[in-house]
Amino acid sequence: MKAKIDMHVHCARQRIEMPSIPGLPVERYIADWRELAAHLRAQGIGRAVLMSGGETSGAKGQMNTNEDSCAIAAQMPDFYAWMCNLDAKDPDAVKERLARYKAMGAVGVGELAVNEWMDSPFLTAVFAAAEELELPVTIHMSPRPGYQYGVCDRPGLPLLEQTLRRFPGLKLLGHSQVFWLEISADCPREGDAARSGMGKGPVVPGGSVERLMYTYPNLYGDLSAFSGSCAILRDEAYGLAFLEAFSERLFFATDAANKTQTFPLAAFLDESVRAGKLSETAWRNICFENAHRVFGL
Repeated sequence: MKAKIDMHVHCARQRIEMPSIPGLPVERYIADWRELAAHLRAQGIGRAVLMSGGETSGAKGQMNTNEDSCAIAAQMPDFYAWMCNLDAKDPDAVKERLARYKAMGAVGVGELAVNEWMDSPFLTAVFAAAEELELPVTIHMSPRPGYQYGVCDRPGLPLLEQTLRRFPGLKLLGHSQVFWLEISADCPREGDAARSGMGKGPVVPGGSVERLMYTYPNLYGDLSAFSGSCAILRDEAYGLAFLEAFSERLFFATDAANKTQTFPLAAFLDESVRAGKLSETAWRNICFENAHRVFGL
């Protein structure tokens, strides 16, 4: 099979150790770019898009700045591309700043995780500038300001819908539990932890993600991490139908940050196309053609 393009990864110039979590027997670190590339290539991934944490610091803590990400991509241009990010300040200068990073080679904005309501002045400025500069935006979502990290929206994703309607030329990639949990019409409506959890059981058709995907052609899906895998794998029949219906707007991705991390979606996609459950066209679109067409990779 042709190598996949991974639209969402994290690495560093040098390995970064992270605090262990009691009861979790897994190494926690951000790999350097060489180690991560080797890990991904062993899984049949031929290119990867590196997320940035911002201009001076990462939204999630120890993440690359834009300059770090650009430098890593320059070290291995046949493997890494990169997205830029912005610190949450100075909305009036957002377009100028994004234009600079695009000129440096950024292929999009991501992952945007500013912990504000999606219609805040700063985030509105980011979306407006990204639309004008033709930079797709990958968002990580949170249920409210002050809870973990991520762009914030209410149950049913009304601010996401408002953004898609207001900026029809903006290509916006939804990502994380708060987004993908809304694939099912019976997803939790209350509680931060519940709205940030993993979905369970069969998908109830008519969820907000499905409705928004049908309604707004500028909404795309980043299938990374366990949130993306869960959205597709929790209900195989629904998941396969969703992949077919929106194959031109879904992107294979892992969210991998070190060699301990693997995710089940890649194997599911490959096994499904071999078994004739997923069309070759859908598989190609999701695994690399959409990355070619939308991001020029």
